Amino acid sequence: MCGSLTSITIPDSVTRIGDTAFYGCSKLTSITISDSVTSIGDGAFSSCSSLTSITIPDRVTRIGDTAFSGCSSLTSITIPDRVTSIGNRAFYGCDSLTSITIPDSVTSIGDTAFSGCSSLTSITIPDRVTSIGNRAFYGCDSLTSITIPDSVTSIGYEAFAYCRSLTSITIPDSVTSIGVSAFGGCGSLTSITIPANCKVGNSAFPSNCRVIRR
Repeated sequence: MCGSLTSITIPDSVTRIGDTAFYGCSKLTSITISDSVTSIGDGAFSSCSSLTSITIPDRVTRIGDTAFSGCSSLTSITIPDRVTSIGNRAFYGCDSLTSITIPDSVTSIGDTAFSGCSSLTSITIPDRVTSIGNRAFYGCDSLTSITIPDSVTSIGYEAFAYCRSLTSITIPDSVTSIGVSAFGGCGSLTSITIPANCKVGNSAFPSNCRVIRR
């Protein structure tokens, strides 16, 4: 029932933004969140299609599943240093998102977390992340480069599928498994080097891609 809401300020008395709190507030363009907030619930701002930017307070430790899913006007966001997990589909379909900084505190990136972020051009995954979720960056058409740290041991199925602008990527020696179609549809990726003992799923790479085991 927030169809006419255009802006809002979260007061200091609030410590948590609950699940689906502002779901579908399609005219909401700006929001000020108090520094007292420590968590953003599942679907909290999902389908807020007019929201262009948001500052997440420094005390937030978790961004819930689908928290910003469908925020199609969101162009940039800064995730604070205390956040440890980015939920499933957290930024799914944020197709105007061009840049995002993931802090070193993050240890997990959920399934389809950035899927459909078609304007995102580059991203650095923090050194503490151990796994990249299924379809985490599926359909990020503008993604040209990505850095995977030595802490990552697994890359989920279709994790980077249809990242059509991706031309190169370095898979560290720490990676032991690459899921089915992980890089499927990445037509610009012509060669890739992977660890010798890495387990690779079916159709993990496009047919034109030369796979080198080191």
